[in-house]
Amino acid sequence: MRSLVFFGRFRPALAGAALWLASGLPAAAQAQEAPAPEAPAPEAAFAACTRDLAVAAEAQGIPRSLAEEQLAPLSPDPEVLAASRRQAEFETPLWDYLDTATKPSRVAAGQAKLKEWEGPLAAIEARYGVDRHVLVAIWGIESGYGAVLDDPARVRPVIRSLATLACGGGERVAMWREELIAALRLLAQGSVPPGAMTGSWAGAMGHTQFMPTTALRHAVDFDGDGARDIWRSVPDALASTASYLRSVGWRPGERWGYEVVLPPGFDLALADEVTTRTLPEWQHLGLRPAGPLAFAEAQTPARLVLPAGARGPAFLLLPNFDAILRYNTALAYALAVAHLSDRLRGEPAFAQDWPRGDRPLTAEERRDLQSGLAARGFAVGGIDGRVGPRTRAAIRAFQAAEGLVPDGYPDPALLDRLRPAR
Repeated sequence: MRSLVFFGRFRPALAGAALWLASGLPAAAQAQEAPAPEAPAPEAAFAACTRDLAVAAEAQGIPRSLAEEQLAPLSPDPEVLAASRRQAEFETPLWDYLDTATKPSRVAAGQAKLKEWEGPLAAIEARYGVDRHVLVAIWGIESGYGAVLDDPARVRPVIRSLATLACGGGERVAMWREELIAALRLLAQGSVPPGAMTGSWAGAMGHTQFMPTTALRHAVDFDGDGARDIWRSVPDALASTASYLRSVGWRPGERWGYEVVLPPGFDLALADEVTTRTLPEWQHLGLRPAGPLAFAEAQTPARLVLPAGARGPAFLLLPNFDAILRYNTALAYALAVAHLSDRLRGEPAFAQDWPRGDRPLTAEERRDLQSGLAARGFAVGGIDGRVGPRTRAAIRAFQAAEGLVPDGYPDPALLDRLRPAR
C-alpha cells in the first residue's frame, strides 16, 4: 500500500505489491526500484545494527525484552536483499498486467468471495461507504483473496525482512527502521502472535497487504474479538482497507470512473491527466461512455487519461480513482483494481482494445526519451525515467510540433525521432 518496496519508486501508504503476482508477472510498481542497498553486512555488523534497533524501539515505548527477543536471534535474509536490488529490464505492458489481474478465474473467485462474505461486506460498506467490489478487488490483487498467505514460498517473517532492510544500507534505511519499529509495536499490542506476522519481502502484511505503519493507523477490529487481525480475520482486513480508503478521500456512492469514447477531431491536449472538468462539461465536449452505464448527473470532477495513447482506451477518472492510487501509486495497479471491481459486479471488459503489438520502453530508454525532449527545449521535469504528467506534456508538445498525433504516448518510434537530436 502504498507502503512496500514491491513498489519501489514511491512510499505509498500501503503495500500494493500484489503477492499473487510476485512470483510471475511483475507488478508495474516493481519496475522502478530505489538504488540498490549496499552489500550485506557481516554478521557482527548486523548484530550490532539489531541491538541499536532494539534500543531505538525501547526509546519509543516498546518493551526492551520484546525487541531483543525478536531481533537478537536474527540473521540477514539474502532473498530479501536480492529482491530489494531487483529491477525489471522492461516494464510489463499495461494490458498484460490487466489481463492477469482480471482473468476469468480471478473474477469467478472474487464473485464467490462476495457471496461468502456478503454479510460482513454489507456491514463494512454501510459503515465506511466504500464499494464492496473495490474492497474485494484489492483483496484479490494483493493476495489472491488470501490464498498466498499460507504459502511459505511467497511469505516470510516480517520482522526478519524489515531488519534485513533496515540494516542493509541504501537510501531507505530510515523508512525501513520506522516500519520495523511499527511492526514491533503491533506485536506489543497483541494484534498478532509473533509467529503469525508474515508478509512480503518488503514487510507488507495480511490479506490486503498493509505496511506496519499503515496497520497501526488504519487497522480496525471489525469482528469484535479484541484484536486488529489483518492476517486471520477477513472482516478485519477488509474493514481496515475500507477505513484507509475513506481516510484518503473515498466518496460514497460514486464510481471510480468511466471508459469513454472520444468524438472525431477531439483536442487530445485536453487529456493532460491533471485538468479536471465536471462530467457534464466533458459530455458537452462530446465524450460519451464506452460501456452500458450513463454518466452520473452529479457535478463530479474528472480528468481525462489515455494510458496507451490515442490507439488505446480512454478514461475519465473520478476522485475515487485517486483514492485507489493512494493505496498504490502505479496507474496500472489502480486501473486493475478499478476494472476488476467492475468485472466482479458483472460489467463487461473494456470496449477499446490496447495496442498489444507495442513494446514498452525500458527505464534507460525512458531516460533517453526525456533527454531528447529536454535537448529540444521541452521541459520534462527531470531525467529520471519516470514518465509522469510533465513528461507526457512535453511529449504532446513535441508531437504537435512534428505533426504527429499529440497523445503523449511514449513508444520506440517516438524515441527514434528524438535520438538524432541528442
